[in-house]
Amino acid sequence: MQNLCLAIVLSPLFGALISGLFGKKIGRAGAHWVTIIGVGVSFVLSLIVFCKLVVWDEPVFNQNLYLWLSTGGLNFYVGFLIDELSATMMLVVTFVSWMVHIYTIGYMRDDSGYQRFFSYISLFTFSMLMLVMSNNFLQLFFGWEAVGVVSYLLIGFWFKKDTAIYANLKAFLVNRVGDFGFLLGICCVFMYFGSLDYGTAFSMAPGIEDDVMVVMPGYEWSVMTVMCLLLFVGAMGKSAQVPLHVWLPDSMEGPTPISALIHAATMVTAGIFMVARMSPLFELSEVALTTVLIIGSITAFFMGLLGLVQSDIKRVVAYSTLSQLGYMTVALGVSAYAAGIFHLFTHAFFKALLFLAAGSVIMGMHHQQDMRKMGGLKKYMPITYWTSLIGSLALIGFPGFSGFFSKDAIIEAVHLSHIPGAGIAYYAILSGVFITALYSFRLVFLVFHGEERFDEKTRSHLHESPSVVTIPLLLLAALSVGSGAVAITPMLFDGFFGEGIYVAASHDVLAELGTHYHGVLGMMIHGLSQPPFWLAAAGVFTAWFCYLRRPDIPAKAVTVVGALHRLLLDKYGFDRFNDWFFAGGTRRVGQLFFRVGDVAIIDGAVVNGSAKVVSWTSQIARRLQSGLLYHYAFAMILGLIFLLIVFVHQFLLAN
Repeated sequence: MQNLCLAIVLSPLFGALISGLFGKKIGRAGAHWVTIIGVGVSFVLSLIVFCKLVVWDEPVFNQNLYLWLSTGGLNFYVGFLIDELSATMMLVVTFVSWMVHIYTIGYMRDDSGYQRFFSYISLFTFSMLMLVMSNNFLQLFFGWEAVGVVSYLLIGFWFKKDTAIYANLKAFLVNRVGDFGFLLGICCVFMYFGSLDYGTAFSMAPGIEDDVMVVMPGYEWSVMTVMCLLLFVGAMGKSAQVPLHVWLPDSMEGPTPISALIHAATMVTAGIFMVARMSPLFELSEVALTTVLIIGSITAFFMGLLGLVQSDIKRVVAYSTLSQLGYMTVALGVSAYAAGIFHLFTHAFFKALLFLAAGSVIMGMHHQQDMRKMGGLKKYMPITYWTSLIGSLALIGFPGFSGFFSKDAIIEAVHLSHIPGAGIAYYAILSGVFITALYSFRLVFLVFHGEERFDEKTRSHLHESPSVVTIPLLLLAALSVGSGAVAITPMLFDGFFGEGIYVAASHDVLAELGTHYHGVLGMMIHGLSQPPFWLAAAGVFTAWFCYLRRPDIPAKAVTVVGALHRLLLDKYGFDRFNDWFFAGGTRRVGQLFFRVGDVAIIDGAVVNGSAKVVSWTSQIARRLQSGLLYHYAFAMILGLIFLLIVFVHQFLLAN
């Protein structure tokens, strides 16, 4: 198993290094072949590892590979923990990444940074694998930061665009806020457990459940609550939860393949995975669970609303990611960790599909991303249309599609939960079903149906994307249909994750939900009579009526609810606040330090002041150096007289 694990993480790294360091020598074809083969090998080996654990029932692998650092009697290791949770993540990461690599051949074929892009996305895959396969907090933090660094490179890949530079700096800085909290959480783990090993920390956690710490004088907090909240701050940054969500929509400035990879299988799923992995800690703090639940429900509802007013095809899909991450976070908050990971699993396929389908549309439209300038593309791009429709049906949770099983399971789990805040969260995510259906099919109808809103030149060049683009779409579409039905029973109700996820008996809503579960077909039939189905149907009908039947209604609605529309276009003011308070405030503080520290102290006192002192001293000393012999003789006589006086004075004192 150890050799398999090493091969899984090193194959993408090897491809990234070859493509990045020797890209000019091996050429464009060499760059994509070496990285695609590397990630493909990683996927095949991940599948073998998955089968070893799940099919052949081999034991969980938890082993340190080597000692990384030893200091003060403390040892820090690099090692792997391969259980059902990490094996599932490995499959998702490598398969989606593999599809993105293949798709990239078609999407980036004319880009001058072709080899560099393949190197980056392969390095991204390596970083995420190191994160999900780690058996300790140190290695987890390495992968955590590595995906952040590579995302910075990829979001700003087109570095000659000012908007791309702004977006990657924004992503990097916002994640630094989350990562600071995450690092404090890891320090808290080390302080109370004396180790960064998962197994040690989890086994010792019940022993400090009742311990408290003084956060501020006179205020005591539960150690477990502080620890979990700090760790969750890191998850809020990586998985883009309010208010640390602002970087994710702007990540659309990167090429579409990396948008798919970030949103579907790598960076944004890291926070969800981390909280699920830390379930033995979170289960000991109901305050932390409630916080996770409320933050997730706010994100799911309010970020979904923003998708209704976007005209950029990629940004609509981006805001759907924010909303769906909120659903996953809500599941974590009610201790339905398996449901959160299950939704992560299904979401990876249909979200990658939607992004890649959007990229196919952008290619066909000559990099036009405004949906208001599209329409009627169904007849020109039939494969892109049908796969996009499948992805949209999965996203809204239409019965039989993968998203139906995972999203409905979360909604029902929240409905059964007794965690404080579950009632509010239930109505938030239930309302989100209608919103999701509305913005999803608004996209479908504006892009693929209705009148053609593009010029004759664009029409003459419109055609279906090449097979290197459509084959990944078809494979992802198949998984968007079937993965949910196949995985729901083992993942949610048969203890698939084993000891990889721990749930306290008092919080086990999935066990209660399992008593009402009567198989895949029974769930589909039951779903037809439940509120989520009718809300989704209402959302689709509203989108059809407003954007195909009566396209004048949205414009009239804007005049009626103009203030709300402006609020949504303004993204609730988060960006303006950040620009004024953080970016603008940082600039103002910098200017203050410049005026006081640089100009007044450093330039004024240190540099210019020392120069003035030297000048004043030199002017005095210069007068002493006249060059006249009798001046020097006179100075020598005065010096001799002074020495004689001192000598006589000391002699008299001594006697």
